[in-house]
Amino acid sequence: MRDHGGNIDGAMARYGGRAGEWIDLSTGINRVPYPLPPLPPEAWTALPTRAATEALIAAARAAYGAPAAILPVAGAQAAIQMIPRLGRPGRARVLGPTYNEHAGSLAAAGWQVTEVADPAALAGADLAVIVNPNNPDGRRQKPDALLALAGHVGRLVVDESFADPAPELSLAARAGRPGLFVLRSFGKFYGLAGLRLGFVLGDKTEIAALSGMAGPWPVAGAAIEVGRVALSDRAWAAATITRLQAETARIDGLALWAGWALVGGCALFRLYDTGNATAAQERLARNRIWSRIFPYSERWLRLGLPGSEAEWARLEQALR
Repeated sequence: MRDHGGNIDGAMARYGGRAGEWIDLSTGINRVPYPLPPLPPEAWTALPTRAATEALIAAARAAYGAPAAILPVAGAQAAIQMIPRLGRPGRARVLGPTYNEHAGSLAAAGWQVTEVADPAALAGADLAVIVNPNNPDGRRQKPDALLALAGHVGRLVVDESFADPAPELSLAARAGRPGLFVLRSFGKFYGLAGLRLGFVLGDKTEIAALSGMAGPWPVAGAAIEVGRVALSDRAWAAATITRLQAETARIDGLALWAGWALVGGCALFRLYDTGNATAAQERLARNRIWSRIFPYSERWLRLGLPGSEAEWARLEQALR
C-alpha cells in the first residue's frame, strides 16, 4: 500500500497503546459523523435493488446540484482506479503534490505520469488530474478556470473529495460534458469512511462505460441506505459546515501557540510547517494522537480536526 493516513495500526505498533486510546487525526475524515439511521433488514440480507440505487442517485443529485449522470462507487478511490482504464494509456499530468493514488493508479494502468506544480502545465495532456481543494495543502482552483482547462486536455478528472464544506468550488452543477469527470467522496464529510461510498459525475456515455467496469452491485445495500438518508439531510450538512469552519480557526490558534505556521488546508484538515515534522509527529504520538507527515517534506504535518471536547483538550495538552 502507498503512504496514507489512517494507519493507526502502524502507530500502535511503534508507540504502543490500544486503539481506543488513540485519536486519529491523520486523515481528513470528519470526527463528528452523521448519526447512523436504523436500517431495514433487507439492506443486509438482499442484493441492492435498482430502485434503491436510483433513490441514492437522486439524493446525490440534489445534494450536489448535479444534473449529470452519476455512478455510485465504493468510495472515490474506486473511480480513481477505474478511470485510467477507460481508454488507451497516454500522457497523464497530475497537479501536485497531492493524493498519491491518482499518479499510482495511472502508472499501474500504463500511463506516462508527470507531476506538475502549475495548473497551466496540465494543458496538452491526454488525461489531467486536479484535486480541488487539494490534499494536503488546500490549494483551490476556480471552477471557470477548470472548465477552460478541460478544453485543452483529453480528459480532466477533478477530485472534489474535500469540497463539501466549500460548494462554491464544485463543478458538479456543470458536469456532463464529455471528457470531464467530477469525483465526490461521501465518507470524509459525513465521517463514515467505513461505508466505502463515493460518486463519479460525468458524461452519460462515459459513466455507462464506468458502470460496466464497476459491475452490477458496486455499492453495498447498507451504504446505499445510509447515503440516501444522509445526503437528504441538508440541515445537518449546513450545521456541520458552520461548525467545521469555526473549528479551523480554533485548531489554527493551537498550532500557532505551538510555534507552527499554517501552510494551508480546508475545513476538514490543516497543514502546518512545524520546522521538523518527524519530531512534531512523535511529540503528538507520545500523547496518543496520530498525525500525517509526508515523504516529500521534512517540515509539513497535517492534522484533521478533533471531534469531542475531550479530544480538543487532549490536543491542546499535547501541544503545550
